[in-house]
Amino acid sequence: MQDATRDPYRKAVFTGTFDPITLGHLDVIRRGRLLFDHLVVGIGVNPNKQSLFSVQERVEMARRVTGEFPNVSVEAFEALTVQYVRRIGARVILRGLRTLSDMEYEFGMTLTNHRLDPTIETVFLMADAEYSHVSSSLIKQVARYGGPEGLKRFVPEELVASILAKAASAAEDGRGESRAAD
Repeated sequence: MQDATRDPYRKAVFTGTFDPITLGHLDVIRRGRLLFDHLVVGIGVNPNKQSLFSVQERVEMARRVTGEFPNVSVEAFEALTVQYVRRIGARVILRGLRTLSDMEYEFGMTLTNHRLDPTIETVFLMADAEYSHVSSSLIKQVARYGGPEGLKRFVPEELVASILAKAASAAEDGRGESRAAD
């Protein structure tokens, strides 16, 4: 029998841009780490998105809020998800679902990933209802217009000051969100 720590199906990768990491992301990480021997939070570089935080800043923030979990690691990557998953010796992609529109998008990505590598499986966790509306775009708007008390409802408290500072800097540079949250 194969040692569970060496079984690639006992190692999962939760990928995203995490710009910034939210309580919804953290909920999926907390729950996902219980399902797998090792969970890698893979912070991707998406050339189609203008990130508020650099990839190094996103990695550092994710490490700060996942440090209490011994079987969770955080890494940056720049590749197709299936290439990254294969490269680190995993065979499972963990994804969080918030809404039906997420399901539609994730369904297409799962089919694509399966075509690229049929040995890699995708596992979905439904978002806790408390976080089903939270997105990184929402966080950026709340940071710009809602202040620290509003932000604490959506992101780990230890990240609030960093997010507020970055959002203020981006607004001064003209990179902030162009309209207030409705």
